[in-house]
Amino acid sequence: MTTIKAFLQGHDDTSPAIGAPGRDWLSYGGLRALGDKVAGQLHAAGVGRGDRVAIVLPNGPEMATAFVTIAQAATTAPLNPAYREDEYAFYLEDLKAKAIVLAEGYDGPALAAANRFGLTVMRLRFDPAAPAGEFELVAEGGGGACDTGEPLPGDVALILHTSGTTSRPKIVPLLQSNVAASAANIRASLDLTPADRCLNVMPLFHIHGLLAAVSASLSAGASIWCAPGFDALKFFGWLKDADPTWYTAVPTMHQAILSRASRNRDVIDAARLRFLRSSSASLPAQVMMELAETFGAPVIEGYGMTEATHQMCSNPLPPRAQKPGSVGVEAGPMVRIAHEIEDRLVDGTGEVVISGPNVTPGYEGNPEANAKSFFEADGQRWFRTGDQGAFDDDGYLHLTGRLKEIINRGGEKVSPLEVDGVLMEHPAIAQCVTFALPHPKLGEEVAAAVVLREGATATEREIRDFAAARMADFKVPRKVVILDEIPKGATGKLQRIGLAEKLGLAESAA
Repeated sequence: MTTIKAFLQGHDDTSPAIGAPGRDWLSYGGLRALGDKVAGQLHAAGVGRGDRVAIVLPNGPEMATAFVTIAQAATTAPLNPAYREDEYAFYLEDLKAKAIVLAEGYDGPALAAANRFGLTVMRLRFDPAAPAGEFELVAEGGGGACDTGEPLPGDVALILHTSGTTSRPKIVPLLQSNVAASAANIRASLDLTPADRCLNVMPLFHIHGLLAAVSASLSAGASIWCAPGFDALKFFGWLKDADPTWYTAVPTMHQAILSRASRNRDVIDAARLRFLRSSSASLPAQVMMELAETFGAPVIEGYGMTEATHQMCSNPLPPRAQKPGSVGVEAGPMVRIAHEIEDRLVDGTGEVVISGPNVTPGYEGNPEANAKSFFEADGQRWFRTGDQGAFDDDGYLHLTGRLKEIINRGGEKVSPLEVDGVLMEHPAIAQCVTFALPHPKLGEEVAAAVVLREGATATEREIRDFAAARMADFKVPRKVVILDEIPKGATGKLQRIGLAEKLGLAESAA
């Protein structure tokens, strides 16, 4: 099964595939028929194999099925619906998009940007009374010849950009075979079967939702119930209505869910969750343990990134251990440790590298980034993840942080994840992120932003004293900012890089 179309085959036509609040289920037979219909509508608009189609849709079942069906005929490029016009213009030009899929009636910045470049605009129209995810595409203009052949395993299925927090975003092309391999890896590590159902709250312009929730489930013949985005106030109602066996989320979402768990005990007790999954950022050990205790189910932390078509490592299911503070064991690709500068594998702590059929062939149009990110050793082509870590004696990977996020305090290296782990032990702290604060003499100083638990109190001095009793002096945050909410990225991840500037601390520290 080396293409998206291939892994949709062989499942019972009548089995439920895609669901949503207040909607009937779209069956596997219906999903396969939709794929054929959408291919015809794209071809009629002059869009086919190898052509790039930007998708700008709100979260929900139509976004899920748009990705799955369009990828069976062309190359998909999902974009964040919250972008402004200039951001859309950058991505559409960078992608060399030929067409864009927009909701019927949408008249926002993505349309204005598409019109700048003369893209074929395709409107997605659906009937709320129809099964979840059923839609049709209506082209405004377009037409002409295109390649109507089915995409092959070596064709690009999905194009995403890196976050670009420190440089221009890089284009990551993911092949049909990359998506199929990663879906199979996730399916195997979570032991997904047709009896499973995922409650998806992740944004579907992001690799986490597209691969872990949607693609892995579909490759197993399982079902996905698509919420219209994440909402902690509605989560427990969705949990009751969807009746899932699992859900996947980023740590900030899990923490928001925990904050409302005590008042939804009846829903939790009635749920049939087989496991909970966390990925896309480091899950604090304390949160992992609290989730497991609250839901009475194991918490499976996965380690992923865009260039790996999401998953690289995963904490295993019982009876094997889930280790709080670890991202688990190798789960698909080969995962090793490399020297941070020299192109060779090493024992101990170093840069995490991966090799396997789920790894992108390389950044598009960026030979310099490829030369830095890929190297040959021991008969394999390795990708440098930019993460630092080490394996323990049981083969579980423990990350010490992003190499570019490691704080260099006058030559003394501080792992933000280590400081986070200590601060999260404080009984008043619900959430924290440690980050670098510019310093005129040391270069960087350690700082932390924290959110207190509801009803709890703590001062900056108390938090610093707590940390000072538990770690070396040079690791103790010199500045602790207590906030109602820590700024997050588009996918709900806490972002360390640039946080000092966002909080207005960079200038005062200089």
